[in-house]
Amino acid sequence: MTRTADGSAGDADYGTIGDGYTRYRRPEPSFERAIRAALGQARTVLNVGAGAGSYEPRDREVTAVEPSATMRAQRPGDLPEAVDASAEDLPFADDAFDAAMATFSVHQWADLERGLAEVRRVTRGPVVLLTCDPTRVEDLWLAEYAAEVMATEARRYPSLDRITAALGGDVTTTRLPIPFTCVDGFSEAYYGRPERLLDPGARKANSAWAFVDEMTAARSVNALRTAIEDGSWDARHGRLRVQPSYEGSLVLVVARP
Repeated sequence: MTRTADGSAGDADYGTIGDGYTRYRRPEPSFERAIRAALGQARTVLNVGAGAGSYEPRDREVTAVEPSATMRAQRPGDLPEAVDASAEDLPFADDAFDAAMATFSVHQWADLERGLAEVRRVTRGPVVLLTCDPTRVEDLWLAEYAAEVMATEARRYPSLDRITAALGGDVTTTRLPIPFTCVDGFSEAYYGRPERLLDPGARKANSAWAFVDEMTAARSVNALRTAIEDGSWDARHGRLRVQPSYEGSLVLVVARP
């Protein structure tokens, strides 16, 4: 498996895009509640592709795995240090954990099937994944202005059927509504706040923008800025500014033995 100088093991180099990530990608309380409920009574939890520690329950014994040094360095001081490893090669014994979780992570694994097999191997209870349904990613209005970015995002996410098959066992998939005030700044979090995506930091915290060239990204941003300034965005989508939640591509996948 090829890793960058930063250690990133997937398709995104967080040594380049990970700086400042935690200013824009904070745990959304409603998602946090859903994850905690899915983890059930598990006391020991493995967090794979843990990043800066979003969604790690503070009242459980969590072991975090994160290959990127940049992301490990952004973990808060009250969280345990993350293990430098990748999903495909977990350095733990069989059935070592009560449960496992991965949030906005599986689409960046180099080998999804191998990674999920490893997660299953070391987990005796539920596996909880927060991910996106690629068939719905391009439904967001952003595809009108940043078509290449959203097409890239849709290609990166594995299908729910593929995830389900790789996990095996009893698997349920639940769509999670995204609140208007969502603080976890992935693209759909800004469904009613388009101005936020004019912020370079907000775009940098969405790795899909790193997969298009600078000219394409600039053209997309200019198109969105123009639409906001001339009122055409509001003419088409202004109702979203008062819509309390949005049902987009976000899903919670829960696999039980």
